[in-house]
Amino acid sequence: MLLEVSDLTKKYPTAAGDLLILEHVNLSLERGKTAAIMGPSGSGKSTLLYILGALESPTTGKVTLDGVDPHTLSDKDLAAFRNRKVGFVFQDHCLLPQCTVLENVLAPTLVAHGVTGVEDKARTLINAVGLESRLNHRPAELSGGEKQRAAIARALVLNPVLLLCDEPTGNLDHESAERVADLLAELQKSENMAMVVVTHSTELAARFPARFEVVDRQLNPIHG
Repeated sequence: MLLEVSDLTKKYPTAAGDLLILEHVNLSLERGKTAAIMGPSGSGKSTLLYILGALESPTTGKVTLDGVDPHTLSDKDLAAFRNRKVGFVFQDHCLLPQCTVLENVLAPTLVAHGVTGVEDKARTLINAVGLESRLNHRPAELSGGEKQRAAIARALVLNPVLLLCDEPTGNLDHESAERVADLLAELQKSENMAMVVVTHSTELAARFPARFEVVDRQLNPIHG
């Protein structure tokens, strides 16, 4: 199993006591498989996504990705592990405004050691997301859909085993959202990676064979 989550709980300390966000969460995902996570705002679904990607640590429980519990690593090793194993696509594309599309896609490679052929990979991905004519454009010169497609290319440049998307179509019009959703499905399959998408969109979630909902701090499968 590529991704294993066992009895995960997440609490945040507050002045009034611990705030319980997630409780007894379990999830398994094989390489090449996908899952959508839904739930109301504030339910903890984005927090869960950040824990899966080792941006946050669980309070209790265990997360294993590709045979490693990243939350046991040193800060330096954790940063390297996350950089190589996980790709992130956020609702806000988070592109660097001063950099071109090519430079943005290459940004994760700047801290990766021993990786070769990254510019060829970046150009291949930029072509795959339909931005070959925007290679030297900066984010201010791109549409919302183009920015998100550039963010997808950036997330994949180091060949992650897990792609995590937090509301990837949330800021897009219907046509752009459909194109981004199509691209995610196409690239996930061609790259043979696992993918977890957090979304409010029932249309986007319906594309996934495995669907879950965060309700009352727990992760429950959606049937039908």
